[in-house]
Amino acid sequence: MPRRTATMLASTLMLIALLCAGVLIPVPYAEMSPGPTVNTLGEHDGEPVLQISGHKTYPADGHLNMTTVRVTSADYRLNLVEAVYGWLAHDSKIVPHDTLYPDGKTEEQSTQENAEEFSQSQESAKVAALKELGIPVRSWVIVSTVVKGSPAEGRLHAGDVIKAVDGAAVRQPADVAKLVTKHKPGQKVVFTVVPAKEQAAAEKAGRTATRTQDVTITTATSGDSGAKRAIVGISAGTDHTFPFAIDIKLADVGGPSAGLMFALGIYDKLSPGDLTGGTFVAGTGTIDDNGTVGPIGGIEMKTVGARDKGARYFLTPADNCAAAAKDTPGGLTLVKVRTIGDALGALKDIRSGDTAALPTCTTKG
Repeated sequence: MPRRTATMLASTLMLIALLCAGVLIPVPYAEMSPGPTVNTLGEHDGEPVLQISGHKTYPADGHLNMTTVRVTSADYRLNLVEAVYGWLAHDSKIVPHDTLYPDGKTEEQSTQENAEEFSQSQESAKVAALKELGIPVRSWVIVSTVVKGSPAEGRLHAGDVIKAVDGAAVRQPADVAKLVTKHKPGQKVVFTVVPAKEQAAAEKAGRTATRTQDVTITTATSGDSGAKRAIVGISAGTDHTFPFAIDIKLADVGGPSAGLMFALGIYDKLSPGDLTGGTFVAGTGTIDDNGTVGPIGGIEMKTVGARDKGARYFLTPADNCAAAAKDTPGGLTLVKVRTIGDALGALKDIRSGDTAALPTCTTKG
């Protein structure tokens, strides 16, 4: 066989071997890409995303789209060819697998966690919107979770309303940890609570729960590597009673990042006129009960998805601005927001056409 032919044959075989290896060998990476965008003012799967009853609502025909990111599943491993293609593609991002699924988290665990965060974001969105409208919302501190094997297991339960710790009134979740950590490990702490079942029965009957009970728990030592502190093994959260029904109907979506857009959608439906003035606005961001907007992941994918759908403006959490501005899709204006008030102010400028003073994102933030 001539040397040139042999060389070409060897090169071809090597190329085939490399391609096979690239297809067959998994790499420790996952892919993120733009997911669906959903108009919070519109319908999804044939029913309104926001359903409000018991209070006057107004037509809202604009676009306030929440955005999502599509990711590869926990069990799927990209091969080398897929990873290289993703690195080169404009509308996807390749990240270490552990970034999306840390500590060997399974698909089921990730889905459950995202569902819980999504549920909490809906509650905070309702509270933030109603507060901005001046509509009162009743709130109280509850036992959010109880750690298995902790001193609180079997004594406190998720949903118990925490009225006081050692006789000191509890007004916000952070109060619980402050009061417990005043003790040394091994000391007793007294929780005054309304049991979860009593609270649920009172809410169903439309009355205020008044029956409380004292629960005494011996504190344990935290597992922190630094200074040891007293713990009982619970996390505290906030629950609310709303003056009328607000339901958010959106399946197959998880995580907390739609909070801002849900809050704006609720605000729009409960106030006359359109917040957007007919302009296509999308956005993202977590939100807390006080209307503070927090950062999210996958911002680059969300801006691409929003622009592909037709958005002209994108409400961007301030802490995501620098990353988003590095590669802004053409025709999309990134608007920096820190609170729901910022977002409402920006929407006022957008619908009036006076956008010169909009706080836009730059690569510096």
